[in-house]
Amino acid sequence: MSRPALRTARRVAALLLVAGFVASCGATPGGNATGSDGSAAIDLAAATVLDDPKAYEGETHASLASSAIDPVTDSPDQDLPVTVTDAQGTRVTITDTSRILALDIYGTLSQTVFELGLGDQVVGRDISTQFAEAAKLPLVTSNGHDLNAESILELDPTVIITDTSLGPWDVILQMRDSGIPVVVTDSRRSLDNLGSLTREVAAALGVPAEGKQLAQRIKAEVTATQAEIAAIAPSSVQDKLRMVFLYVRGQAGVYYMFGKGSGADGLVEALGGYDVTQEIGWNGMKPVNDEAIISVQPDLVIMMSKGLESVGGVDGLLDRLPAIANTPAGQNRRIVDMQDSQVLSFGPRTAEVLNSLAVAIYAPESMQ
Repeated sequence: MSRPALRTARRVAALLLVAGFVASCGATPGGNATGSDGSAAIDLAAATVLDDPKAYEGETHASLASSAIDPVTDSPDQDLPVTVTDAQGTRVTITDTSRILALDIYGTLSQTVFELGLGDQVVGRDISTQFAEAAKLPLVTSNGHDLNAESILELDPTVIITDTSLGPWDVILQMRDSGIPVVVTDSRRSLDNLGSLTREVAAALGVPAEGKQLAQRIKAEVTATQAEIAAIAPSSVQDKLRMVFLYVRGQAGVYYMFGKGSGADGLVEALGGYDVTQEIGWNGMKPVNDEAIISVQPDLVIMMSKGLESVGGVDGLLDRLPAIANTPAGQNRRIVDMQDSQVLSFGPRTAEVLNSLAVAIYAPESMQ
């Protein structure tokens, strides 16, 4: 990873850490089921699509269904030792994967390890890893997403897979100094690196073939879901829903708009929407202002659930960011929220995330 990219990743990580992410249970694509927060998760193929999604009024919560981990194999053929060059350019040799820690702010890395068929070798978890198969594993994070060096060392891991989204970074350096192989993966989360991130994890654990298989499965699921979305979303630019992703934390006074290169731009595109931030050259993640919101005139705002909760719901959002009230999204209360750890996680559950958001956007009445 280049120094500018690393600095960007760390800024994003710092922002998310301030947010105090709270994760929810894991899931894999499926039909109608109870969501991890108790609400209904609907299959897009079975949903009743709106005639005019721009005319719909009201906020919608997108939920994922809870279901079991589905590993690509129950007995992966590991080839160890293996030496890899991680995302920071560090050469790491792994000789033993009997005690794995896979840690990041979304729980994506741990779920990837489980999906590779190595879940029985995972000895601990971060707060974002809460799917049923990992629920009894001891936590190695405290105060939200802070890594706890003592808790990690107590578990005697033989390898740590992580990224730059968790801190303090000194803890990672301490683990390396203690002799534990630490592999730092790409911290970006986007549709563009779903396969490469999966293969990074698999290569470090000596299961490249399983990594290729899992990456292909994720890609196939995402491609199928995108095709379903494309079949119901308006095709012409003028008819597409004008969407924007807002990241807010009311208690901290944090109000960001996510633009090009943030991952949110790819999410909007995959959902068949039009990313309005491109009209004003909004790159990355920057504090939002009234002028920017009013100028882009979004039809729909995507948010993280805890962020919306932190400002007191839609009423609080319109009160704290009154410029939104001067947009179609604000006038129609067209806010779609999803659990913080899910919406931009871009891992094995990406197809389900897209499905659930698409239902909330194009078929919200199916969720009532």
